[in-house]
Amino acid sequence: MSLCSLEHPSSSDPPASASQIAGPIVVYHAQLTFFFFFLDMEFGCHDRAVLLYEYVGKRIVDLQHTEVPDAYRGRGIAKHLAKAALDFVVEEDLKAHLTCWYIQKYVKENPLPQYLERLQP
Repeated sequence: MSLCSLEHPSSSDPPASASQIAGPIVVYHAQLTFFFFFLDMEFGCHDRAVLLYEYVGKRIVDLQHTEVPDAYRGRGIAKHLAKAALDFVVEEDLKAHLTCWYIQKYVKENPLPQYLERLQP
């Protein structure tokens, strides 16, 4: 999967924030409502893995979908996206609905109290 069609943030967009997670950088862009992980830069196109989310209430986010290109699967990239998104939920004192099966799996494998107390049914 190549996300070349997603526009790069312009200088007028609010700055994206990056979270250092055990080496790799996961970037969060509030206006575009996704977290992304740069995988490769080739021919001016950035391949990236993404975690999409949506605000479904004033302080509730739905973590909807993670997608990692086939060539990069099995390398723990989705785990970095999941951790960054859940840490964002904690840091921003939000509640989270987990539509994405991978995020559900991540929370089961990492049942940290700070994650569990913020889950919405």
